[in-house]
Formats: sequence, structure tokens, C-alpha cells
Amino acid sequence: MIYCVEDDESIRELMLYTLRASGFEAEGFSCGTGLFEALGQATPQLILLDIMLPGMDGIEILKQLRGHTATARIPVIMASAKSTEYDKVVGLDLGADDYLAKPFGMMEMVSRIRAVLRRAGESAPRDSIRMGQLEMDPLSHTVQAQGVRVELTLKEFELLKLFLEHPGRVFSRDQLLERIWSTDYLGETRTVDVHIGTLRTKLGPCGEYIRTVRGVGYRMEAPQ
Repeated sequence: MIYCVEDDESIRELMLYTLRASGFEAEGFSCGTGLFEALGQATPQLILLDIMLPGMDGIEILKQLRGHTATARIPVIMASAKSTEYDKVVGLDLGADDYLAKPFGMMEMVSRIRAVLRRAGESAPRDSIRMGQLEMDPLSHTVQAQGVRVELTLKEFELLKLFLEHPGRVFSRDQLLERIWSTDYLGETRTVDVHIGTLRTKLGPCGEYIRTVRGVGYRMEAPQ
């Protein structure tokens, strides 16, 4: 089931028609109120969420989704006529999985949905992951460094999870942008460097596990 939150009725109906014709079940809502009522009844595979909505806007809805355990892991694709870097950065940093800039084609929408759902399936929670004195539990979404719990943002958690699942593998900045931010990100690759820096700081001594590979990117490995 795909939930579409779009206040323009003609656009919403076209999105629903395309999704159903593509083999998805889909329901549409004109505002956040309808969405949250539906979420109380069933959890969708993915939410298509417009930013410009009456009442509660898409950014505030996304904050609420990511702030509750029951909805925190639902994939969300933001959609908006706004094309400024700020709107895109805010949505992605709050945990959106992808971003569609209006006007977008219906086939592009379906392609993005399928790509996000594939990534969500590949990153399904697994048992605890350990490296040295660092431990992550994807099921409870917790991280401990040297036995002390570390509070991470969603993007920091996803970065760390990617590194832990691929020990020793070097990821370029562009690869990290594509894998974690899941879009043709408008920002520069310094976004990756900033997130890596804050992640290292929060992990304390375990932050040294994340190594810089000059001219390439980053890899993670425990000290010998």
C-alpha cells in the first residue's frame, strides 16, 4: 500500500491512477490529518508526501513520522514545486528517502518508488552488528560505543550501518550521497564530510574506526 499526501486533487488522482495501473495499492489524502488517521489503521509500504500542504506542512509531518517508533522506518519520498536547495536539504536530513521536484513524470515517480522499496528491502533490520568496541542493534535502532549508548541522527545511523555492514570497503563521497541520501543531491559532497565528522565525534575513540582514504572517500575497520 502506498499513501499519497497531495492537496491538489487532480494531481493526487493522477498519482493514484498511475500507481494502481502499475500494480500498487494506493490511497490518497489531502492533508496530514487524513494520513495520520490512516496510519492508525494500517502501515503502508511507502508514503509520497508533498511539502506544501494546508495546515501541517510536509516537513512537520515528516518530523512526526520519524519521531514515533511505529512510523520511523516507513520510506518517505518528498514532493514539492519548491526547487531550492534548502527545502531538499531539510527534508533529506530529517530522514526522507528521496525527493521529487514538481513537475515530475508519473513514470519517474513509479521508478523512484520501486528504487526506494528495493533499498528498504535490502536494509531490513538484522541482528546486532559488532566491530571492535562498537555495537549496533538495527532492531532497536541503538548504538553503543565502549558500552555507552550513543544518540545518532537518522543519517548518522544509516552511515554507520552501511560502514559496519561492509567492513574494509571504501566508499566515495558520491557513493555515500547516493546510498544514504538516495537522490541526485543538490548539495556538495562536503555534506558527507560534515556528517562523518559529527559521527566520529559522537563515537569517541571508536570514531577512529572510520578511516579517510585520501582522494577517494572513507572506509571503516577495527584497529588490529
